[in-house]
Amino acid sequence: MNVKAKNFLVKYTMVIVLVIVFLLFNMITGGKMVYAQNLSNLLLQNAYVVILACGMLLCILTGGNIDLSVGAIVCLVGAFAAKILSISDLSAFLVIILGLGLALLIGVWQGYWVGYSRIPPFITTLAGMFIFRGIGRVVLDSKTIPIKNQQFLDTFTAYLNIPGLDSGKIKYSAIIIGIIAVVGYVVFTIINNSTKKRKGYKVENPIVCYTKVAIISLCILVYSWKLSNYKGISVMLLWVLVVVFIYAYITNKSVFGRYFYAIGGNEKATKLSGINTNKIFFVAYTQVALLAGLCGLLSAARIGSVNGDSGNQYEMDAIGSCFIGGASAYGGSGTVGGAVIGAILMGIINQGMSIYGLNSNWQYVVKGGVLLFAVIFDIKFNNKNMSKA
Repeated sequence: MNVKAKNFLVKYTMVIVLVIVFLLFNMITGGKMVYAQNLSNLLLQNAYVVILACGMLLCILTGGNIDLSVGAIVCLVGAFAAKILSISDLSAFLVIILGLGLALLIGVWQGYWVGYSRIPPFITTLAGMFIFRGIGRVVLDSKTIPIKNQQFLDTFTAYLNIPGLDSGKIKYSAIIIGIIAVVGYVVFTIINNSTKKRKGYKVENPIVCYTKVAIISLCILVYSWKLSNYKGISVMLLWVLVVVFIYAYITNKSVFGRYFYAIGGNEKATKLSGINTNKIFFVAYTQVALLAGLCGLLSAARIGSVNGDSGNQYEMDAIGSCFIGGASAYGGSGTVGGAVIGAILMGIINQGMSIYGLNSNWQYVVKGGVLLFAVIFDIKFNNKNMSKA
């Protein structure tokens, strides 16, 4: 029983830390953290972190490698979109496609040097951080460019508004979507467990499994209810969910996704087994740049303008989210779910300090201290468990 409790704590360390941090900030802010508007803004303000963390995870899996240029790519793609929208009559959707195309080209450029020329990722992306930030500022001409194209803004920042459901104060579409999500989650869990049993795989203890399902389902329903009391479901939330689901499928269900883990575990053995490791590195740095481009468009729409400092420190938030969420600094381990938990934890810390009104200078200290404590807590628990195994 004691061993089971320790294993449970090891597995859900970051979830426990997240809950503790949220309750702490909710207490010191007088309960303001659970206001409907604040819960809605929690995800919207950190959508870029969640999306970037998904892409950064694949880079980290290949051996603890990171991409330092994603914040600069956010700036460049946002600057490109804002500039095009301000000087032309191009459709917003065409501008979005062009912006993502630019991000893809950047990813191919960096992926080639990392994957096929084997220039260290740190050097390649550090150079990219300076180059793309500089080009972005050149495009902006050191000015702030506002975005007034409503079609572009609505593509990322609008809220679902279904006639008959969302006409009143309560946005019932949010509740309905929440119920559908819960039903889908429960059905998926049951089918997944049944499939594992049929194939002879180890299945999680039913009591633990369905207790977890019940807690997560309750959280989804409560969050949906809170959203229904504000503006409902944001389109930006849908963008985030699409990216998370795609990357969760790639890393958990696809053979290609397992290659990233294999390289992080032992690159030489992976190469000897016939896997093209150069291609995996290429894809890792191409996809994270593409997601950075998407974040550039999301951030530009949410803020409503772009300047030379847009995307500043975004790479640090994404990297921190992955490591806090359990990704190994040496590669080979980490999950999309963990990265999302890490991103939400960072968002709670940022929002809690802002609501509390803590001096901006001290915010850096508190943020760094909490993040360091969370990681140390996770590492110590795992080491303690391993030493007694």
